[in-house]
Amino acid sequence: MEDFSRLIEALDPWLPDVVIVGGWAHRLYRFHPLAQDVDYPPLFTLDTDVAVPQGLPVGEINIVDRLRKYGFEEKFLGDDQPPITRYTLGSEESGFFAEFLTPLSGSGYKRDGERDTTIRIAGVSSQKLRYLEILLQQPWSIHLDRSMGHVSNIEPKVRIANAASFIGQKLLINEKREPRHRAKDVLYIHDTIEIFGDSLDALKAMWSEEVKPHVLSEHPKAAM
Repeated sequence: MEDFSRLIEALDPWLPDVVIVGGWAHRLYRFHPLAQDVDYPPLFTLDTDVAVPQGLPVGEINIVDRLRKYGFEEKFLGDDQPPITRYTLGSEESGFFAEFLTPLSGSGYKRDGERDTTIRIAGVSSQKLRYLEILLQQPWSIHLDRSMGHVSNIEPKVRIANAASFIGQKLLINEKREPRHRAKDVLYIHDTIEIFGDSLDALKAMWSEEVKPHVLSEHPKAAM
């Protein structure tokens, strides 16, 4: 939690606009008012996935400058331009890192035939992923404080993907995932259903009324 707290402090100027998705959203579900207690610890994850809209506002300082200020270093992967980048804390000894993601629209290819996989937003390299916009719809807010293990000079509200979008997006991308990631996704879905077992009607309503219409407008052929 200490590493995650440092990342959140670095992202403080953009917290009203970015959304925490993936494993750390799943961890924070346990602090949501609709959650119920479960008798097992959350899945362990070293990486934090941060979803960013392509129109993210930028002021005098950008995200990558803030990350560097807080001890994060860039690790470049692959040959894409800009390269896929992990923002690791220090010399990677902790294993903690952040990745930035943004929605992919269109065919997935540029005019020159190259894959359209990355874009630079507010200084950071963001991976373009299909169906990611679902996770930006109707995010929940969690107030981080020391009772959760949060260690920081600020106790902010962090936006996380709502559980209905979280489950829906994982089901929609299931066929495209590698087997090892597919198995983990199934476990995430199972645990999320258990955490919100007493509130499944509320999640169903959120999906049907607030998320699904947007998904169908963007992806008319999506299996719902």
